[in-house]
Amino acid sequence: MSDLIVGAIYIILPVFLLAMGFLVGRTVESNHFKDLERREQELSGIIKLNLRHLPPNWTASDAILVKGQAVIASDYFKTFASQIRNLFGGEVKSIQTLMVRARKEAMLRMLEQARAHGANCILNMREETSTIGRGSGKQGLLSAEIFVYATAMKVQ
Repeated sequence: MSDLIVGAIYIILPVFLLAMGFLVGRTVESNHFKDLERREQELSGIIKLNLRHLPPNWTASDAILVKGQAVIASDYFKTFASQIRNLFGGEVKSIQTLMVRARKEAMLRMLEQARAHGANCILNMREETSTIGRGSGKQGLLSAEIFVYATAMKVQ
């Protein structure tokens, strides 16, 4: 009887931990997306241009370099799911939300810095994906690091 209980624990415990990882990870991710959406609404008044130069009829003042960086780590369930996906190949959709969250967070940090300097426009915005991969060691979680930068200014 005790062998049956030990066997059940070896099966139930990992399933329970994966379920908890899924639920907690999904809750954290959902809350983060809600916060990102709220902050995007707050910063929607800043003009975002991917041009190298301002249009000829615009005048600018107080230009400053602004930047934002975010490193977002996945939860254990996403790491487990991506490892299963790696066995069969194909698109790892569970990691896409990780990249979206990191990109939006970095962008919002840059826009918040621009707003703090009184800018109403960012120009020549660039994005770098510095790392995506495992943390330290073989057991590390997946993480994504995004770095964005632009020139912020007041335009009229």
